[in-house]
Amino acid sequence: MEITKKQYEKIKHLLPVQRGNVKINNLIFINALLYICENDCKWRRLPPEYGYWHVIYKRFRRWVEAGIIEKLFRKLHVQNILKLNPSALSLDSRTVKVHPDACGALKKTENKLSDVPKGD
Repeated sequence: MEITKKQYEKIKHLLPVQRGNVKINNLIFINALLYICENDCKWRRLPPEYGYWHVIYKRFRRWVEAGIIEKLFRKLHVQNILKLNPSALSLDSRTVKVHPDACGALKKTENKLSDVPKGD
């Protein structure tokens, strides 16, 4: 899933102006984010045509802290450029049951006798 230049023009006003010597433009950056979301891959597994993964990650962190990513994806959804199906999964001790021994519970030792009779 990638957005085209025509679709990019609709959301361009939401993005910060690029200054200085920038090798990765915002369109490539957004497509890199969409690739990571679609393929559920790690940052280091980003294909080289999107640029160096660390540069993409750093820009992503800056945009998250500035609230740009949330506005961007909301606008992509409203403009029907992307069909988003947000979902969240949560796993904790109430949903995944583990054996009591894994939680540090005392083991039952009532029927076991130790090698030292004085200890029993």
